[in-house]
Amino acid sequence: MRTSELAGALGLEVLQGEFGDREISGGYTSDLLSDVMANAKDGAVLVTIQAHKNTVAVASLVGLAAVLVCNGREAPQDMLEAARAEGIAVLRSASTQFEVSGRLYAALAAQAPAGA
Repeated sequence: MRTSELAGALGLEVLQGEFGDREISGGYTSDLLSDVMANAKDGAVLVTIQAHKNTVAVASLVGLAAVLVCNGREAPQDMLEAARAEGIAVLRSASTQFEVSGRLYAALAAQAPAGA
């Protein structure tokens, strides 16, 4: 799945839509940004409730494809501006991190080649 397909596949709201259309390699769910820096993988989608520009800085550092903000949290303008400058998609869901993580996993697994 590509970043441009993510919102449609999971029923998400696009908050920042000026991004590089990348292949999504997986997902990582965390609210502790030091944990994200240590463990998230390049090309993953971060599922979080951390809606601030430091989240974008970490996403850029790690090479994440998108930040997915859950629980309907508002994303401040400085976060969206930072994401636009870095070319990182920011999306939002009213659902919990648990629900969104499960839907993301299922969508990615459904697209995986047989035997992968």
